[in-house]
Amino acid sequence: MKMKKLSVVLLSLLAAVMVLSGCGGGAQDNDSAESAENGAKNSDQAILVVSFGTSYNDSRDKTIGAIETAAAEAFPEYEVRRAFTSQIIIDKLKERDNLEIDNVTEALDRAVADGIKTLIVQPTHLMNGYEYTDLKEELETYRDKFEKIALGEPLLTSEEDFRAVASETSSYDDGKTAICFMGHGTEADSNQVYTKMQQTLAAMGKDAYYIGTVEAEPTLEDVMAAMKDKGYSRVVLEPLMVVAGDHANNDMAGDEEDSWKSQLQASGYEVECVLKGLGEFEGIQDIYTDHIRAAVDSLS
Repeated sequence: MKMKKLSVVLLSLLAAVMVLSGCGGGAQDNDSAESAENGAKNSDQAILVVSFGTSYNDSRDKTIGAIETAAAEAFPEYEVRRAFTSQIIIDKLKERDNLEIDNVTEALDRAVADGIKTLIVQPTHLMNGYEYTDLKEELETYRDKFEKIALGEPLLTSEEDFRAVASETSSYDDGKTAICFMGHGTEADSNQVYTKMQQTLAAMGKDAYYIGTVEAEPTLEDVMAAMKDKGYSRVVLEPLMVVAGDHANNDMAGDEEDSWKSQLQASGYEVECVLKGLGEFEGIQDIYTDHIRAAVDSLS
């Protein structure tokens, strides 16, 4: 009888351990779980990191997850939370991975319900484009629901931002290699950041660096025209995007004949693709942290 009672106790303890460890529950993003553990517990201050999102789990861990972790380490008194702006990606992750991520409205409503009084919203957007404007407008509708709320700047805002991002580029000083960055591109006026980045690279003596976009200008054709007759035999392709997601893996590095890699190979270049999002670079993470700090300082 004593052995039977002991077995029951042990089984109860084992069941409790499984519940606490989350056994049998839905899938959870590794970096999302880490972000949830970072930051102040039971705090009424939060940093909401807003990203477009990606379904590429490995890149998400290394980029968005790394930016969130850097924010949590820099501001331990704040709880760090996550939101995506792409509902398509949110729905895909939920269906494919049983992973639930808030959109911006859900994240803001959750912050209100949780009693957050001070909210810093930091987007991982590259520029002040349509998505950044939409985010700013939505935050205005929530301004009276928080005691303090501030919006951080996108990655490429100040002159220092452009120089810092340009400094993170790899070096290929053999005279025969061109480095071509693929940006997303936008119809908004903010598309001029690509021209400004090109000018910044040139001013820093990075003459073998070229920037194109997949959905705006400059195009790949513009880049290839600029590279022509420069004596390059090799091209290194890298994404000028926070995450190395669908555009980087398919439009840039894909095997289809219309990908940037295939078009450059068809033109006689040896091509190397570097699938590394900007968010992986510590220097880029530092820029976002600086923008959060500026937003925090603006509240006082």
